[in-house]
Amino acid sequence: MQYQVFLQSYAQQRFVASVVGIPNLSVEGTTEADAIAKIKTALEFQLATGKFVTIEVDAAADSTHTASPMSCAGIFADDPTFEDWMEKLTVIRQEANASEDAE
Repeated sequence: MQYQVFLQSYAQQRFVASVVGIPNLSVEGTTEADAIAKIKTALEFQLATGKFVTIEVDAAADSTHTASPMSCAGIFADDPTFEDWMEKLTVIRQEANASEDAE
């Protein structure tokens, strides 16, 4: 089987590898090869101790979630503060990224 791995590089020889599509499965390594080897071992262990199953869910059975997920799409289209909020969020993300790079 083949799985896609997302590999991130951080300062101070730190690499994080995550398996795409499998939440909460990520490891850290000191090199790319180290991170890839560790994620392969972690994935093999997880696959050996678990299994994939297919289930069917009756969507009509849960009446508490009657709204479509798309019913919230565009809720900020007419919000005059949205652009300001996005600009502030961009600054916060840039500062967080800069502090991670400085570590």
